[in-house]
Amino acid sequence: MTTADRSPKRVLVIDGHPDPRPERFCHGLANAYVQGAKAAGHDVRRIDVSGLSFSWLARFEDFRGPVQNPDIRQAQSDIAWAQHLVFIHPLWLGAAPAMLKGFLEWVAAGGFALDTGPTGEGPRRALKGKSARLIVTMGMPALAFRIVFGAFGARAFARGILGLAGVGPVRKTYIGGVELSESHRAHALATVRKLGLRAR
Repeated sequence: MTTADRSPKRVLVIDGHPDPRPERFCHGLANAYVQGAKAAGHDVRRIDVSGLSFSWLARFEDFRGPVQNPDIRQAQSDIAWAQHLVFIHPLWLGAAPAMLKGFLEWVAAGGFALDTGPTGEGPRRALKGKSARLIVTMGMPALAFRIVFGAFGARAFARGILGLAGVGPVRKTYIGGVELSESHRAHALATVRKLGLRAR
């Protein structure tokens, strides 16, 4: 473990599963990461996207203008505070669920994540200096997602959303076969808890 791994960090865990029912595996993974991070002395905040209230972003004017929604403004504040961002979501139709993507569209609004500046140059990568971890669950084997499907959904998330805003490095954890067995899920929970201990 490096010195950087031992230093306390400000960590924000974003649980992107749109179903608020507690039995969803993503919620368990979020709990495991938070438990590990807190046990190691990291300062942790959490956002459960399923519990937020926001409409779909439909107008470009709304994207450019100041954000009024209190849930989104609080999320922007939490992201600005954090040094390390952790996104946990299931793989739906090859990518993140629409609710999580809709949330991120609002979070980026008002120049928060991407600021083109007064003369239209840019974009300025407004979240530069933050690192991130994507934890993606799926029914298929993780190897198939990476090799057969090229992990395109996760790569688009990492590059087209986080990378464009300046976040990096963005590390990825793919958890496949989530319906295989309780022991398989327990192993995944232990793996994510260890990531939380290191704030990685």
